Amino acid sequence: MTFELLTGSVAWLGALVVVLGAITISVFAIRMQQPVLALFGLLPIGLGVLALVLGILVPVPPLLPGLVALGLVALAIIGGNPVTVWVLDRASRGAVDDGAHGGILVPAVSSAGATTSTARTTKTREVLRGGTWIGYLERLAVVAAIAIGHYEIIAAVIAIKGLGRFSELDAPEARERFIVGTLVSLIWAALCGGLIFFGIVPGALGVYTP
Repeated sequence: MTFELLTGSVAWLGALVVVLGAITISVFAIRMQQPVLALFGLLPIGLGVLALVLGILVPVPPLLPGLVALGLVALAIIGGNPVTVWVLDRASRGAVDDGAHGGILVPAVSSAGATTSTARTTKTREVLRGGTWIGYLERLAVVAAIAIGHYEIIAAVIAIKGLGRFSELDAPEARERFIVGTLVSLIWAALCGGLIFFGIVPGALGVYTP
C-alpha cells in the first residue's frame, strides 16, 4: 500500500467515524427529545462542503467511500428530523403546542370560518399529523432524485406534499410550520445528497487509481 493510499484511508476512516457519530447523536436526539444535539450533524456536512469548495482531493481507498456515502444517506434521512424540529422550535418560540399524533394544535374553525370559543375554554384541532414520517420519506426522495439526476422529482415531492396539506393550511401556525419545516428538511437532504453525488462519487470513479 502506497503512502498516498494509506493517508487517504486514514482520512476516509475519519470521515466515516464522524458521520457515524452524527447519526448516533441524531438517533439519541430523537429518542431523548433533545433536537439541539443533532446540530452535530453539521460537522460532517460542513467539512464536506469545505473540501468541495477548496477542491481538496483525497486518495480513494476501496470500500470506505461507499460506507461514508451510505452513512450520509442515513444522516440525510434520520438527522433531518431533529434538526427540523430544532429550527421549528426556534421559529415558533414555544407558541405552538404539539398534538398527540405528531401534529400541532391550532384553534378550531367553525364551518362559517370563525374561531369557536367559550368563556372557559378554546377548542383546538390537530393539523399536520404524520409530519415525522412524511419528513423521512421526502428526504429519501430528495437524495434519490439527486442520485439519478432527475431534480424535477424534488418539485413533484413539494407539490404532492402541498396538495396533501392544503386543507390544513388555513391557520397561520400551520402555514408557518409547513413552509419552515419543508425548507429545512429539503435543504438538509440536498446538502447530504450533494456531498455524495458531487463529492464522493466522482472521487471514487477517478480521483485515485491504485
